[in-house]
Amino acid sequence: MIGGGNITEITEFILLGFSDFPRIIVVLFVVFPVIYILTLTWNLSLLILVRMDSHLHTPMYFFPSNLSFIDICYVTSTAPKMLYDFFQERQTITLVGCAVQYFVFSTMGLSESCLTTVMAYDRYAAICNPLLYSSVMSPALCGRMVLGSYMAGLSATILQLCFMLQLQFCGPNVVNHFFCDLPQLLVLSCTDTFSIQLFTALSTMIFGVINVSIIMISYVCIVISIMKITTASSRSKAFSTCASHLTAVTLFYTSGMFVYLSSSSGGSSSFDRFASVFYTVMIPMLNPLIYSLRNKEIKDALKKLQKKRGCC
Repeated sequence: MIGGGNITEITEFILLGFSDFPRIIVVLFVVFPVIYILTLTWNLSLLILVRMDSHLHTPMYFFPSNLSFIDICYVTSTAPKMLYDFFQERQTITLVGCAVQYFVFSTMGLSESCLTTVMAYDRYAAICNPLLYSSVMSPALCGRMVLGSYMAGLSATILQLCFMLQLQFCGPNVVNHFFCDLPQLLVLSCTDTFSIQLFTALSTMIFGVINVSIIMISYVCIVISIMKITTASSRSKAFSTCASHLTAVTLFYTSGMFVYLSSSSGGSSSFDRFASVFYTVMIPMLNPLIYSLRNKEIKDALKKLQKKRGCC
């Protein structure tokens, strides 16, 4: 803490984490490392597989491979610190460390929000305009759309961080969470938070409401197009190409909305913290499974790679 006149400025925070659940700390210590290792392994495997197999160099796999990269960064922004804190008697994080953690977490989360919208448009183009799909979803356009997703997440986070760094913390320094998240930090600030709350509301409107609206409109058009297909087998195949993306989007938005709406006042109940584990740790682990588990081309590419290794 730094003293300045009658004001003591906070330079570090205490992360409450799950320290108020001593009976399950051992279980969490065993489970979380396994989940984190599986998340890294599955996402890296999908990322490498798409890069190595030329048959997978299509938008349908290009976007999930970028999602895997985002999920690796996303989970790494919180999980290693959380695992490290299991060994610590006093779970602290500096103000700078808190800002860095939130920067990576927010950038990747917002980028994922944009990327899922891009993936919805890709499915719309594939099903509603199959004859023009190859020309519409060119490699150049796909690259620009992914870059745009990263830049949108990065830009919004930088602006949010500029507001955040202007806040002063001079009272309690206990963050009722296992990582530095904005709602819990705002409640600890001893300065006016109206500007950052206004910008956060605007960001939520853009990255939440608008993105979800675009995804919903895309799927309404997709369903209308699918219902026009005469053969049952073709209709089933069209539905199956969308099922994985729709599942991932539903999990991502419903879990995030539930946690942030319930903690909008800045508090974080015990249930909120456990729910946060789902969208910060579990969803990045589940995404590669959702996109590849029932995908024949992914399975075929994996078999080819195994045969090549067997020959070597």
